[in-house]
Amino acid sequence: MKNELEFHGKNGYLMLAIWVVLSVASVLGMIFYQQYTYLYIPVLCISLFCMVGLAVVNPNEALVLVLFGKYQGTIKQNGFFWFNPLVVRKKLSLRARNFDGAPIKVNDSVGNPIMIGLVLVWKVEDTFKAAFDVDEYEHFVTVQSDAALRKLAGIYPYDNFEDQQAEITLRSGVDEVNEQLARELIERLTIAGIRVIEARINSLAYASEIAGAMLRRQQASAVVAARSKIVEGAVGMVQMALTQLSEKGIIDLDEERKAAMVSNLMVVLCSDVSAQPIVNAGTLHN
Repeated sequence: MKNELEFHGKNGYLMLAIWVVLSVASVLGMIFYQQYTYLYIPVLCISLFCMVGLAVVNPNEALVLVLFGKYQGTIKQNGFFWFNPLVVRKKLSLRARNFDGAPIKVNDSVGNPIMIGLVLVWKVEDTFKAAFDVDEYEHFVTVQSDAALRKLAGIYPYDNFEDQQAEITLRSGVDEVNEQLARELIERLTIAGIRVIEARINSLAYASEIAGAMLRRQQASAVVAARSKIVEGAVGMVQMALTQLSEKGIIDLDEERKAAMVSNLMVVLCSDVSAQPIVNAGTLHN
């Protein structure tokens, strides 16, 4: 496999001046020395033909040069140059580009359908590979980005609701997942001479057909977690109340009344609505 070769073109201004001088001289010769027209006409034709070899290379652009199927080299230096007029020139952009992929539907590692998209920042680094090792390097970037994203989604679960042992998920392990995505893209795009500057997931959600069910599951999990915290706090408060009542000798409760007090306190502390107090005008036994 060949590598990129640096090519140095001739100064375009100097060569343009030469061809213009020869063309003007040929025209004047045909006017004033008509007997030598057979000499001036070929010179004029060659001069005009050679002007086809003039080309401008803009900043962050490159010209890949091919002569009769043989790679001659790549010129990356910006300026005005002259090349062999028979050389075929292919212009490539060296600027950094963004690829904002639309979210695609894939299955995560546990089989849940999800929508996932990426943002890729890339640029051409090896012009020979970009021009000759793949058909269309821009289309190649698009297809391989899609393939890398599908593979990545199959490695990790969306979250750890179903896979409790998963240490890294698509939703929580952002840095690790993006690093894995970048490594996968670098491996795939190196063949096309593409350098991956940045790759990250920019869109992640459950697919529409399961989004409602997953939302309800997440809400239920949040409610259970909140209830668990409330119960834990309520038990601590009840225990503290019983301990202080006993230590300060405020009231001596038997086991039955302790159970009733615990029940009432737990209802008050764990209820979703404010408790309505009832004043007992009789004794504790009524």
